[in-house]
Amino acid sequence: QVIKKKSLNQEDKNTWENYIKDPSDVYDKEKGFPKNKKSKERFKFDLHGFSLEGANKKIKEILQHCVDNHYKELLVITGKGIHSTNDQDAFTSRDFGKLKYSIPDYIKSNEELNKLVVSINNAQKEDGGEGALLLKLKNLQNKF
Repeated sequence: QVIKKKSLNQEDKNTWENYIKDPSDVYDKEKGFPKNKKSKERFKFDLHGFSLEGANKKIKEILQHCVDNHYKELLVITGKGIHSTNDQDAFTSRDFGKLKYSIPDYIKSNEELNKLVVSINNAQKEDGGEGALLLKLKNLQNKF
């Protein structure tokens, strides 16, 4: 049985499209990590295009960068999973095949990463809503 995905309502679609129009504050994978940004409040990273395994490796690297540079929050853009084909594969779990579910589980199950994070929540609507995760970080250094 094929499970039909929930379609986005127009308001959610507009919010997401407006958010992704200006990616200037999102980390550019091609340029490497930024050096000494003035604002140390929030680091943003887009995981679109990463496999589950690749995303898990990258999230560890990103968390280390954020801790080393004293960021207080990490906004991880995962997408909403609306383009995922996991529902069509009987051998793939719908819930854990999506980054927005697997990233929190990976962090919570990894003792060294879990020690760095205070909380993991869906981002506010203006920051990507269900298509992004907001991680509040502890004030630590060099935990890897």
